[in-house]
Amino acid sequence: MIAETPATPYYAVIFTSIRTEGDAQNYAEMAARMVELAAEQPGYLGVESARNDLGITVSYWESMDAIRHWKAHTDHLVAQQMGREKWYSAYKTRVCKVERDYGFGGI
Repeated sequence: MIAETPATPYYAVIFTSIRTEGDAQNYAEMAARMVELAAEQPGYLGVESARNDLGITVSYWESMDAIRHWKAHTDHLVAQQMGREKWYSAYKTRVCKVERDYGFGGI
């Protein structure tokens, strides 16, 4: 699904990753939990995600403060540590301000 976002400006966190082999069940459970938990956070606007050999997840936020609070959330810190120890061979996080967006279709 394409996330419905408000009028600009807002913020995006782009998380790009390469998975390790194995532990797919625990990874999938944690990933689903993080999406649910992020959606409960103040300032959360939506998420888009795709995974093949390369995984890309983009979450959208109202403010930098909302992003900082999410990054520091206790359960999210655990997921981050597990990612470094078990689930990712590499990742990159980018945070940006969305100043313009446009699209096509019934979004």
